[in-house]
Amino acid sequence: MTHLKQLEEKSIYLLRESFHHFKGQISMLWSVGKDSTVMLHLVKKAFLGRVPFPLMHIDTSFKIPEMIEFRDRVVKTQKLDMIVGRNSEALKKKLSFPSGSLTRLECCQILKTQSLIDTSEALVLRERFNHQSQKYEPDSKNEAFKALIMGIRADEEGSRSKERYFSIRSKDSSWKIEDMPAELWDEFNTDLPAEQSCRIHPLLDWSEKNIWEYIAQENIEVSDLYFDRGSGERYRSLGCAPCTNKIKSAARNAFDIIAELSHGELSKLSERSGRAQDKENGNSLEALRRKGYM
Repeated sequence: MTHLKQLEEKSIYLLRESFHHFKGQISMLWSVGKDSTVMLHLVKKAFLGRVPFPLMHIDTSFKIPEMIEFRDRVVKTQKLDMIVGRNSEALKKKLSFPSGSLTRLECCQILKTQSLIDTSEALVLRERFNHQSQKYEPDSKNEAFKALIMGIRADEEGSRSKERYFSIRSKDSSWKIEDMPAELWDEFNTDLPAEQSCRIHPLLDWSEKNIWEYIAQENIEVSDLYFDRGSGERYRSLGCAPCTNKIKSAARNAFDIIAELSHGELSKLSERSGRAQDKENGNSLEALRRKGYM
């Protein structure tokens, strides 16, 4: 069995375990990036072509426009059940980095973390794609979720390497790294008290190169923002437009990116080096994640 096949089977096992334990109370965060798009493909493999739970997208209103176009096209063509959550009150009050009223980290906390928590707990007005009207409408189901599947990888940055496959969150959705139980012999902590929730990470063991190898192997469509479209630049990681920078690269497909990661200068640079918010202080992302960030 190849290493990629082993990763695939472990992820599918974790997805099926997640659905078994949290059926009816589970959603998958889809950021529209490469990792969560691979996750979507794995979900379909795990459940015979179905996606048996809703997807969730946190929209800050500052995403790169092509990301939203890709999201909406995939949702329509694949007839996916998707919830969109946003912090409308904060946006109305212009509480964001682009408006000049917040730092990048404060903006992430309000527009991403707080929106994720409130959307998961059904505390805000949400939209859901209606396949009959072909548009997003107020969410009539308005359910809360006990568990969220996420495309977190341990190699992406330091705090993510401290995660578990089934990562417990406290009543306020905070992450207490020191209290995480060990996961031995595929024994996972899924019997949670009412006040706790769970973040599930089926891609934890995958590397960035593994993701692109799998995209190439399975011919998975991802946003073309990841590829050079003639400018000699592309995005390595996707986020909000004001805080995400391109890298120098002539990679036009997944095979080119694999070659860059194997032999080029890219292999020496952090995957999130284009994310400006990560540079505001040394432990910024871990501090955000302890408060409930992705």
